[in-house]
Amino acid sequence: MENRHNRILEILKEKKRVKVQDLSTELETSMVTIRKDLKILEGKRLLYRNHGGASLDSPYVNDRSVSEKEFINASEKAAIGLQASKLIHDDQYIILASGTTVLAMTEFINPLKKLTVVTSALNVALKLTHRDNIEVLQLGGYIRQNSVSVIGHYSENILKETVCSKLFLGVDGLDLEYGLTTSNGLEAHLNQQMIQSSKEVIVLADSTKFGKKSFGRICGIEQVDRIITDSKIDPDIVMKIKSLGITIDICD
Repeated sequence: MENRHNRILEILKEKKRVKVQDLSTELETSMVTIRKDLKILEGKRLLYRNHGGASLDSPYVNDRSVSEKEFINASEKAAIGLQASKLIHDDQYIILASGTTVLAMTEFINPLKKLTVVTSALNVALKLTHRDNIEVLQLGGYIRQNSVSVIGHYSENILKETVCSKLFLGVDGLDLEYGLTTSNGLEAHLNQQMIQSSKEVIVLADSTKFGKKSFGRICGIEQVDRIITDSKIDPDIVMKIKSLGITIDICD
């Protein structure tokens, strides 16, 4: 067993990420045994298990400020934002949650007719408030400095009295088993109410968010209607998402 564990770690060091099925084939061992091996090695803090395999990178996301995250994967976020903006139609009521990918989306929102935007994010509201044909409903509450967005029951009460056609939701982590997460529990609770107030849930997430988890769980993957991401996403994850009946748009 020790030799097998050492071999698993050697493969992982080389590839950074491994799948149970591939390890089973290469080591000529059952997938059940490989899963047990990975659990033991994770217990020794030598790797992190994820959906279908393991990696050297932690799946857990730390809270970071919006000013720091804005420049991470900026080109991918811009492409995702452009694709997301194409789903907006005139005379709609939409919700824009917080997050740098949603913020990137605002650059491409220029409706020819009236559009009403409900948002928790102050930076999103400021981007849109002077645009022609856009009416902004800024949710109120306590301001989270890291995300420059509001949280709390004031926002949730307003959302309970609204119905919007689409929610564009940014996340810190998207795990196919655990679901969607964000780094703040109160923000996760507000996102849950946004989902309840929307007919369609559209998640904007660059490929680095997949397989990650953060502190506050928003919802299960089954509550998502569409995901927009970039072309660096693992093809196996794309297949699994499609098998769940969720539309996925991949941006170059």
